[in-house]
Amino acid sequence: MKFQGRSMCTIPGITRSAFLAGVACAAVGLAAPAAFAQPKPIRIGVPTAMQLQVGRDTQDAVKMAIDDINAKGGVLGRKLEMVVADETENPETGISAIKKLTADEKVDVLIGGYTSGVTLAQLPHISSAKTIYLGVGAASPAITAKVKQDYDNYKYVFRVGPLNSAHQARQLTGFISNFVKGELGISKVAIVGENAKWVQDLVPLLKKGATEAGADVRATEFFDAQTSDFSPLFSKVKDSGAQYMVVVLSHASSDIFAKQWHDSRFPMPYGGIDVKSMDGDFCQRIGGKSIGELAANFAVRAPLTPRTIPFFDEFAKRTSRSPVYTAFGANDAVYIYADAVKKAGSTEAGKVIKELEKTSFTGITGQIEFDEMHDVKPGAGTFKGPALLLAQWRDGCKREVIYPKERRTADFVYPAWIKK
Repeated sequence: MKFQGRSMCTIPGITRSAFLAGVACAAVGLAAPAAFAQPKPIRIGVPTAMQLQVGRDTQDAVKMAIDDINAKGGVLGRKLEMVVADETENPETGISAIKKLTADEKVDVLIGGYTSGVTLAQLPHISSAKTIYLGVGAASPAITAKVKQDYDNYKYVFRVGPLNSAHQARQLTGFISNFVKGELGISKVAIVGENAKWVQDLVPLLKKGATEAGADVRATEFFDAQTSDFSPLFSKVKDSGAQYMVVVLSHASSDIFAKQWHDSRFPMPYGGIDVKSMDGDFCQRIGGKSIGELAANFAVRAPLTPRTIPFFDEFAKRTSRSPVYTAFGANDAVYIYADAVKKAGSTEAGKVIKELEKTSFTGITGQIEFDEMHDVKPGAGTFKGPALLLAQWRDGCKREVIYPKERRTADFVYPAWIKK
C-alpha cells in the first residue's frame, strides 16, 4: 500500500509491528458487529381474514403469546415475530397469502386460517412450501384427512382448533339427546344450516346421530349464506311441527337471523353452532335480541383449565374485546410451536413435526393432543380435551354454560315469550 509515494510500513514514526497491530485491531473492530449480532428472529406467518373479528382476534392472540415468550428470552435465544397476510374468505386470495408468507416473507411457521374452503385450496401450496401450518379456524375433516392419505406431502398440517365438524356433530348430537330431549323433554327438532362446506359435512352426521338417539328430525333445511329474509325458512320450520330449532352457521348473517327470530316471537327456542354468535359483543350489537339463544363455543370465561380465565382477562385488558374461538387456538398454537422448537433444538420442519406429534399441552379450551391425522383430539371420558360448550345469552348480555352438565354454570331459561 502506498501513502504519498511511500510504503505504509516505512512512514516515519510507524514501525511495522505497530502498523500490523493497528490493522489487527481494525479488523476486530470491523468484525465486532457480526460477532455480536442478534440471531435472526423466528418468523410466525398469520394468514387470516383480517377484516373480521376472527382475524383480528387471531392476530391479537398470537401477539399476546409472542410478547410473553419474548419477555422470557424467546426460543433457543431467538425472538419471535409476527407477519400477517389477509386471506379474506376467498380461495384465490388465500393462496396468495400463503405464497406471500412462505416465498416472500420466508416464515418458519403458519398459524391461522378461518374458512374451510380457503384452507383446502391452500393445502397444496403449504405442502409445496414445506412449512408447518397450525390451523385455528377451519373445521372440515377433509383438511387433516390429507395427512393420513399422503403423510409425506401433508405432514406439515395440524389443527389446534376448533374441533373438526365431525366431532362437533357428535357432540351436538349429545346435546340434542341429553339436553333437548333428555332435560327439556323435546323430541321434535328441525336442523337448519347454511350452504358451506363444513356445514354440508356436519348436517348429515348430525341428522343421523340425532335420529339414532331417538330425536324426531322433522325438517332439514339449507339456506344461502347471503340470505337476508329468514321468514320463509321460519315458516317451513314452524309448519314441520318441530319444537326446537338447531342451527349450524358461520358465514350467514347471524345478526339478522337472531333479530328476526326475536322480532317475530318465533315460537320455539334455538341454538347450536352459530359462529358469529360466539362474538363477545354479539348480544350488545343486536340490541339484546339474542337473549335466550344457545350458542356453541369452545371456551367462555369459566375455569375450564388454569389458562382459561387469565387468557380472557388479559385479552380483554389489551383489546377491550371478548375473544372468539380463533383466538384460543392461535394463542395456544404459538406456545405449542415454541415448545416443539425448543425440544427439537431447531426450527427445521421435520424435527419440529416429530415433537408436535408428541404434544400434550394445557390449553385455553382443554388439553391439546393430536391424533394420527394431526387433528386435535376432542374431550371424551377422562380425557379433558376441548369440548363443544353450549352457552346461553342471558339478561344483561351475559353468557352462562348450559351444556355439558358437568360444566354448567346456570340452568336454562326459555325466551320470555315462550311459556313452559
